[in-house]
Amino acid sequence: MENKLTTKKIFQEIKNYFFIILGLSMFTFGWSAFLIPYEVSGGGVAGAASILYFATGKIPIGVTTFVLNAILIAIAWRVLGTKFCVNSLICTVVMSGFFSVWQPLFPKPIVDDMFMSIIIGSAIAAFGIGMSINWGGNTGGIDIIALMIGKYRNISYGRISLACNILIVGSSYFVIHDVQKLVYSFVVLLVSIIVSDLVIDGYRQTYQFMVFSMKNEEIAKRIGSTLHRGATFLKGYGSYNHQEKDVLLIVAHRTDKTVITRIIKEIDPDAFITISKTASVFGKNFDNIKI
Repeated sequence: MENKLTTKKIFQEIKNYFFIILGLSMFTFGWSAFLIPYEVSGGGVAGAASILYFATGKIPIGVTTFVLNAILIAIAWRVLGTKFCVNSLICTVVMSGFFSVWQPLFPKPIVDDMFMSIIIGSAIAAFGIGMSINWGGNTGGIDIIALMIGKYRNISYGRISLACNILIVGSSYFVIHDVQKLVYSFVVLLVSIIVSDLVIDGYRQTYQFMVFSMKNEEIAKRIGSTLHRGATFLKGYGSYNHQEKDVLLIVAHRTDKTVITRIIKEIDPDAFITISKTASVFGKNFDNIKI
């Protein structure tokens, strides 16, 4: 039984990294084949790297992306923890490698219509980054800045991310000196936000699970051993059968949602589960109140 569980975990990790790499490949392809040839920028570290490339015409975007992310990861190591930073570093290396592969292959855009190229490229890139995040990936960059600021100030992740991205896109005008391309860069940012939000279901989203099962004890133990996350037992009373039973309450990050749902299904396929989004969660392993 132990070998079977170990094999399953290994297979799941392989599956996770497959989709992370696929997502990063789509992200870099969208930029390299559709956006960069038209000298259109966007948000994030990739946007900043593309602006530097437009300004110099020499420094590859993959190199700049790696250097900028490496600096941010080094700064954030103690604040955000080893696990987050190692994951960011792995994804950064993969993303930089894909940029180095894709960019030389597309010196010219593959779609002649500039507007359609912008829409298609930004949608592909946003879908790819959303997929990567959904499967446990992390591209660092603006994420690191937003998380570091959010750790000490009561400012939402979305507001920090939006402000940084607007600053990056706005600064592209001083390099390209073209109002039309500046407008298209903001279109890239808008499409990226909409598509990625649809894919990853919101920034830093947390969920509340309420599980009604006769195997709640086993479910809580598995969640604790797998995710190192606690759970709470609430006393419930059935109005139909007039029996007392425990209700399992779990609050978890978006990245743990799929794993928790899978654990519940494996242990008790007949469990009754409600899953709801939470506006904010404060406390250990979540946000701190910064008022």
